[in-house]
Amino acid sequence: MTSVASNLLPASTGGTDAVPFGPIVDDVAPVVDLGAGHGPRWLDEWLDANLALVMAWRRTLHANPELMRREFRTTATIVQVLRSLGLAPRVLPIGTGVICEVGDGPRVVALRADIDALAVPETTGEPWASRVPGISHACGHDVHTAILLGAAAALASAPALPGRVRLLFQPAEEEPGGAHDVIAAGGVEGVERIFGLHCDPKVLVGRIGTRVGPVTSACDMLALRVRASGTGRRNELSSDVVHALGVVATGLPAMLARRVDPRAGTVLAWGLMDAPETPYGTPREGVLRGTLRTGDPVVNGQLPALVEEIVGSLLRPTGVRFELDHVRAVPVVDNDPESTALLQQAITAALGPRAVTSTTQSSGGEDFGWYLEHVPGSYARLGIWSGEGPQGDLHQPTFHADERALPVGVRAMVHAALGSLEAG
Repeated sequence: MTSVASNLLPASTGGTDAVPFGPIVDDVAPVVDLGAGHGPRWLDEWLDANLALVMAWRRTLHANPELMRREFRTTATIVQVLRSLGLAPRVLPIGTGVICEVGDGPRVVALRADIDALAVPETTGEPWASRVPGISHACGHDVHTAILLGAAAALASAPALPGRVRLLFQPAEEEPGGAHDVIAAGGVEGVERIFGLHCDPKVLVGRIGTRVGPVTSACDMLALRVRASGTGRRNELSSDVVHALGVVATGLPAMLARRVDPRAGTVLAWGLMDAPETPYGTPREGVLRGTLRTGDPVVNGQLPALVEEIVGSLLRPTGVRFELDHVRAVPVVDNDPESTALLQQAITAALGPRAVTSTTQSSGGEDFGWYLEHVPGSYARLGIWSGEGPQGDLHQPTFHADERALPVGVRAMVHAALGSLEAG
């Protein structure tokens, strides 16, 4: 069994001044490999010899979470593991995140994992629980990263590959923007298809949920700033910004419900309404912020103009001046049919037909959608529920992943890359 310490304590940090994380333990007891016996032989042999190492990578990352755009030591650890495999990782210009390739040839398929953590405390009590107060991998990005490292190591052990597999270790998924950094650094240049997995506590371990078309929703950020006209000393001579904010807060959701097809799943949720208190008359300015989600990519493209039209009509009688910022945070993750079929075939080849299950569209946002605006691909849900006790949920202090999902994820990603490259 490979020593964890020898693989996580490098002499070089690979383009960053951060020191990689040390090992949590020197040895890890094996878990049941739910994907055993589905080949190719070199993949079986690599997992038989190194599954404990993948578990140790995951536990090391889990115990040392880092928030978005601060993933310096996480990046250094990823770089060290990849260099130990004889690969040539490249750190993104922003200082976090890594791009690396395995194999050679003109054709390229990409696999993506996100590496950042959340500002959520952990209460699981696991020996490898977060050591950082108030921060944890409550969304399973440590699992995603360990799986992609395992896929990289397994692919590097292959006698030959039918092309290149580009590994994208993306920073800052939880605060959308990391995908843009990867794309700007050339992460999808020349890529034919891209695949990714995300932990799902609602799916049984050993299974992977797939879906053609939208699998997550778009999320836009709205910020409305209103300013009063008039002196503000006498109500009848000044516009009322508090009233104006209230008109939009209630009127915009109501109008959207009548102007947008309800089958699109469009939901507006306000998170802040503020107007500084003043002892003289009414406040001079105020702000309203919220998130606007939709499950339909066509509707997502129509919303900016529609929201601006409705807000203007609602505020016109109030007499206030306003500025509306409508920022497209993440688009719909809209899975390509052909790529999804290839992924389903890959999961079947890697794990057997029972491993493939369907999944529903989520109202959550995921910036994997930005990649799909450049190249076709598919995003699936990795089962992490043991089948015992409550299923739990993402972004919770009690988030727990059954580690038997690790070899499942490695096999699925390796087969997805190989199957896509071999499909022609």
